[in-house]
Amino acid sequence: MSSSLKLISALLTVSVFLPNAYAVEIEEVFKQISDIEEPFELRDPFQPPKLKKRDSKKSSTPVKAGVFTNVPEIQTTNLDEVKITGVLIGAERRAFVKLGDQGPTYTIKEGMTLGPNQAEIKAILPGGIILAEKVVNIYGETEYLETVIPISK
Repeated sequence: MSSSLKLISALLTVSVFLPNAYAVEIEEVFKQISDIEEPFELRDPFQPPKLKKRDSKKSSTPVKAGVFTNVPEIQTTNLDEVKITGVLIGAERRAFVKLGDQGPTYTIKEGMTLGPNQAEIKAILPGGIILAEKVVNIYGETEYLETVIPISK
């Protein structure tokens, strides 16, 4: 009789007649026949594995109520560093922005704000974008400055 059949027959006889009394003997049978050191410590093969959550390097930031993203923001970037690399014209207009010559490409849309003075993107046109910035002049009156940033070549 092969060793696996001996194991099965021993387990059946022990588990049918006295399941609690011979639990130690069952472990001894496994240790004699099997190379697995702790067979009862293994996970159940019929259950899905438990996945560990990994820590992400990027933290998620809220875009609006209940919506989170881990895309880096460019709201506080100086407007002199912004270069428009492309635009999408359609129902929802989008523009692709790079900061300097290297780094990631950001997607912006109308209504978002850029720069330290919170300049709002008023229009995305085939030739670039138009920003409206609210400033206070020397007389204490609020004014709107419009800035046009063309597509970079």
